[in-house]
Amino acid sequence: MARRVLSVLLLAAACRSADTAADKTATAGGATAGDATAGATDTTAAWMLTRRDQERAMASSSVALHDFRFTDALASSGIAFVNQMVDDAGRTYKAVHYDHGSGLCAADVDGDGRTDVFFVTQRGSNGLYKNAGGGRFTDITAAAGLGAVDQIGVGCAFGDIDNDGRPDLFVTTVRHGNHLFHNDGGGTFTDITSRAGVTHSGHSSGALFFDYDGDGKLDLFVTNVGRYTTNDTGAGGYYIGVTDAFMGHLHPDRAEASILYRNRGDGRFEDVSRQTGLVDKSWSGDASIIDVDDDGRPDLYLTNMQGENHLWRNDGGTRFRDETARWFPRTPFGAMGLKVFDFNGDGRLDLFITDMHSDMIDMIDPADWSGKARKTNAAHVQDGMLPTGRAHLMFGNALFAKQGVGAGAGAGAGVGAGAAYAEVSDSMGVETYWPWGPSVDDLNADGWDDIFVSNSMNFPYPYATNDVFLNEAGQHFLPAAFTLGVEPRRGSVTQQDWFVAQCGPNGADRDSKVCQNCRQPDAASSGCRMNAAGEATMMASRGTRSSVMFDVDGDGDLDIITNEFNAAPQVLLSNLAATHTVHWLSLHLRGTASNRQAVGAHVTVVLADGRRLVKVNDGQSGYLSHSDLPLYFGLGTADAAASIEIRWPSGKKQVIGGPIAGGKRIEVVEP
Repeated sequence: MARRVLSVLLLAAACRSADTAADKTATAGGATAGDATAGATDTTAAWMLTRRDQERAMASSSVALHDFRFTDALASSGIAFVNQMVDDAGRTYKAVHYDHGSGLCAADVDGDGRTDVFFVTQRGSNGLYKNAGGGRFTDITAAAGLGAVDQIGVGCAFGDIDNDGRPDLFVTTVRHGNHLFHNDGGGTFTDITSRAGVTHSGHSSGALFFDYDGDGKLDLFVTNVGRYTTNDTGAGGYYIGVTDAFMGHLHPDRAEASILYRNRGDGRFEDVSRQTGLVDKSWSGDASIIDVDDDGRPDLYLTNMQGENHLWRNDGGTRFRDETARWFPRTPFGAMGLKVFDFNGDGRLDLFITDMHSDMIDMIDPADWSGKARKTNAAHVQDGMLPTGRAHLMFGNALFAKQGVGAGAGAGAGVGAGAAYAEVSDSMGVETYWPWGPSVDDLNADGWDDIFVSNSMNFPYPYATNDVFLNEAGQHFLPAAFTLGVEPRRGSVTQQDWFVAQCGPNGADRDSKVCQNCRQPDAASSGCRMNAAGEATMMASRGTRSSVMFDVDGDGDLDIITNEFNAAPQVLLSNLAATHTVHWLSLHLRGTASNRQAVGAHVTVVLADGRRLVKVNDGQSGYLSHSDLPLYFGLGTADAAASIEIRWPSGKKQVIGGPIAGGKRIEVVEP
């Protein structure tokens, strides 16, 4: 099976000619990674038009508000950031974890009341952009002290580690050392990694801040994937990937345990992974807090890229116990991103997980929409890829609906005795193809949280669309990426220049498979252009990795910003507020006995008709991304909330009486 999966991954390059011929999507001839539209022809592939018509037909009978649109306003945003990849995702392509890309985090770094954005990249410089209002941003990366280059960045997390009211920043890298930056105020940061004791250098991925021991200080958890590189370096100093990277989970000697750091309160952190029993060596890309037993203490859910996920229950704030089998008897095999939210309005917090690697078992034609909406055929996954068997695995996305605590009353098929979650992804319509991670919030302000899923595989695969799912009052999700204008992308562009190979007689790449393919008579149909000097420009599909939702332009509705792989971002602004009367509340929490950022707080907004809107302040904003954002509540047709109930991380409970008028941001301070 190991050879088969690698063959499927690599064979896609040979198949791309047929995919490109069938997919007459616009190509950006002569464009760079940061210029998506240069030389483009504004045409849309027939398979995308078919999907557009399908989505419009489904929307015509949907209860979800859908007559609004997103427009990519990158050109007017002032954001000039371009994500840059390492060569192992391009000219020296191999199936390695570098193609998982980088995160995107948001926070008000300078205290002016507007949310700023931080982009992560592998090559080049990460980017910090100050929100100037009205959808405009200013690059303050260098002034902020965050302009280091070629750090091979992966994930990011904002967290106020010293309770001074300013969000600090943690950034993970692949073997270039993770970094903790202290926010000094005014949008400037100081690297305190060494004195803080968080200098781990390995194959790190996601990171999150949370207060596991309830002492009012944010602790730090860092996920490590596992060793997928050699000690040889390539351009920009990245470590070249091993050829059998995706078989790493079959080699215990390549494991890298994730790390739990306890905040000592003196500016230093200590590794307490073994002390607390939280030693997890799965190939983890991301994690989230989740309170499975409703005891007020944050438990941890870790995704596993190739195997069983893990639920670590917090036992009294001193120990973690692996209770996966009790709560989640079956988990996705190739899990990437995740989000905890109440999708069905029952007041319980559910869990959505995206599964990328299961989709790599079978190649599905871009036009096969029904195939993309089905889970991978488990029979196609050979036992050699599953060292612990398949009994505890599923092969696709999972939407775990919380049924209760303990007995699991009303649990659906596949939920074991004592479990409290039912897996309902298929019945709710949230299976996707090639997903990285979700961003979740109320895009149409109707009081039901919606989902944006970033999808793609880039070179050498065909284009994959992003997904938007509008919540149909907790009964189903409506696919709406085309209905809302998220797809097709700006100018219908789905391709871009990916890399240039030197294929001339003395070229460095002259003997590579890329050059061999580019010399073939039909090379142009597979996306390769070679000039007289032997320089071969290879095209590739565009693709999103991470995303974040917040009110970018301050008009009261939610917008979406993405981090693309090896390209410029998208700044998708919604016209909801311009076309509808939008009722909403935004809550900024400030802890006192709790950590000041109030990570872990549960908030319920009660409407006059008794409906309860529940959210958790967990910072989980997208794949590889943890942000410090106010909690946004769409109120539907209500212009005010009857009351607000908060369970603070300290355990304190607070009720704010109403009516509380909508259309404003409220700061709530813990009593």
